[in-house]
Amino acid sequence: MRHEELYQPWGTVTPAFWESSGAPQPAAASPYAAPVEEVPRTVHEQLSAIAAAAAAGQHAEASAQAHRLDEEITAQYGESHLHTVHIREVRAHIAHLAEDHSAAVGWYLHTARLRAAVQGNDHPDTEHATLLVYSLWRALPTADSVRLGGDLLATVTDLYGPDAPLAARTRRRLTSLTASSSA
Repeated sequence: MRHEELYQPWGTVTPAFWESSGAPQPAAASPYAAPVEEVPRTVHEQLSAIAAAAAAGQHAEASAQAHRLDEEITAQYGESHLHTVHIREVRAHIAHLAEDHSAAVGWYLHTARLRAAVQGNDHPDTEHATLLVYSLWRALPTADSVRLGGDLLATVTDLYGPDAPLAARTRRRLTSLTASSSA
């Protein structure tokens, strides 16, 4: 079967055109669509250096570089900006690689709350951030899970409410861990 080219009419297509033509309506823009701001080249270069240090096991150096970049980005863009969120997620990841569980969970909880403030509680990236910290928390040794579980539960409850499925799962797991560690 030969496919014919479709030639569109000249001019501006208005909503009235779509309604009268019987053609499918164009998809509505996603409520989460936002203009993407390009990350400056110097930031990419610094992130590459941080990644190289972390990959080489130089977690202290990677953490120091990430701290400096965080200060730079926060000064330039402010606390409530996605560039700030991203570098703080890098800091969380470095802490995780260094097995600093308290810092990793703390940073990831911080970035989940920042994402909620910047993008909204129901944004897919915010939901992903909270699931990520929950998954990390579940993988921690029991003592760390018990110690850090209250902060996770408080954040999840603040973002989604006490009856949200993630809050309920966190509460059940924390209760179970607390009971098993005190036995």
